[in-house]
Amino acid sequence: MAGDAAERMVCVAAVATAHGVRGHLKLKTFTEEPENAAAYGPVYDQNGKRLFTMVVETVLDNGLIVKAEGITDRNAAERLRGTALYVPRSVLPATGKDEFYHEDLIGLRAEDTSGALLGEVVGVQDFGAGDILEVRAGDGALLDFPFTRAVVPVVDLAGGRVVIDPPVEVE
Repeated sequence: MAGDAAERMVCVAAVATAHGVRGHLKLKTFTEEPENAAAYGPVYDQNGKRLFTMVVETVLDNGLIVKAEGITDRNAAERLRGTALYVPRSVLPATGKDEFYHEDLIGLRAEDTSGALLGEVVGVQDFGAGDILEVRAGDGALLDFPFTRAVVPVVDLAGGRVVIDPPVEVE
C-alpha cells in the first residue's frame, strides 16, 4: 500500500456489476467527476489489500465502465460485485476552503456551541437532499445533523472537532 500502513483510505467507487463478457466492471463512483475514481493509481479493498489498476472505457452519469487489471472474464467480474474501492488519502488532491473529504470528518469530536461533547462523527451520508453528519453519542445513540454552515458552523480539522448548533425541533 502507498505510504504508511496506517494511512487512511478513501472510498472512491464500488463495483455495481459486471459489464459484458470480457471482465469489464460497472462502477458507482463517489468522486466529483466519475472518471477521477480511476485517476489516482491502483485501488485497494477496505483492508488495504491492493486489488488492481483501472482503465476507463466509458463515463456514465454517476459511474464508469472500466477494464480492471487481471479481471478477464464475466465470472471474475461478478465476484467483485459490491466491493468498495479505496485509494490512500495521500494521493487525493488538496481540498479547497470549506471543502472536506468525508474521511477527514470521521473521527472528529462533535461539540455543541457551548463546548459540551455531543459525541464523535462516525459517518457522512447523502440520501439526495444534502449531506448528513452522523454523530455517535456517548450512550451509543446515533444523531443525524444536516451538514450545512448553519448547523455545523465550525469544522476544525487541526483541532479534531466540529461545532454543531442543533436545529430547533418543531413539536
